[in-house]
Amino acid sequence: MPELPEVETIARGLANAVVGKTIAEAAVSMAKIAVAPPGVSFVETLRGERIEAVGRRGKFIVVQLGSGRRLTVHLRMTGRLIVQAPEVSEPHPYTHIRLAFRDGWRLCFADVRQFGRMRLLAADDPWDADGGVEPLSEDFTSEVFVSMLDGRRTPIKTFLLDQKHISGVGNIYACEALWEAGIRPNRPAQKITRPARRRLHGAIRDVLLRSIEARGTSVDDYVDAEGLKGGFQNQLSVYGRLGQPCNRCGKPIVRTVLGQRGTWWCRGCQK
Repeated sequence: MPELPEVETIARGLANAVVGKTIAEAAVSMAKIAVAPPGVSFVETLRGERIEAVGRRGKFIVVQLGSGRRLTVHLRMTGRLIVQAPEVSEPHPYTHIRLAFRDGWRLCFADVRQFGRMRLLAADDPWDADGGVEPLSEDFTSEVFVSMLDGRRTPIKTFLLDQKHISGVGNIYACEALWEAGIRPNRPAQKITRPARRRLHGAIRDVLLRSIEARGTSVDDYVDAEGLKGGFQNQLSVYGRLGQPCNRCGKPIVRTVLGQRGTWWCRGCQK
């Protein structure tokens, strides 16, 4: 599932490609993927809407429409957003939603496994009210993060994956940030010292920013809005590196299961 850096990369690419365009027609071939409020037609409502902005909230791509409505897209495991030029006659394989713009360009939402969703929201829908703090925002200060862990008995990696606390961090970047900060993934959050919490705060921001700079991590199906793979997989320190030597201490990377999620870490330097 794409995490914050991948979704940010896709959103930036889409913003460059579709902001300012007006939807001429919308087509849906699989109803469960296109979600609208009760009594609202997804297809008819989108006709004539102008795309004003494309951004991100957590792991969601957010498309701001001229009417004030929004489209939120969750790609899940295999979802893709593909921008097609007018000269491309055939839709991308496994396309379930297609937005055709007045200038002939198209935006296709394709998903092999059909887990992704494109949701049409009313202008005043508080859909993200329960979402956690954005880790690259000014609100995510070291002091805020330090206090967030007080009284938390849950393992620190499990805490990081809970989107109600921090929005957008997933398995890859939780593993990488914990390695960078030298913290064992199953350590109870409240038992992490304040200096270590500050290290982890900086590590979270660092790995996210470096991955965005590399256009995300392609270890499974992820490609950006242009169909290009990311490059951060070449910089991973622990994730997916079972048995390989730790870049810091040389001991082999191990994989354990924590909260039903594969967890890669180093027994030598994550204390």
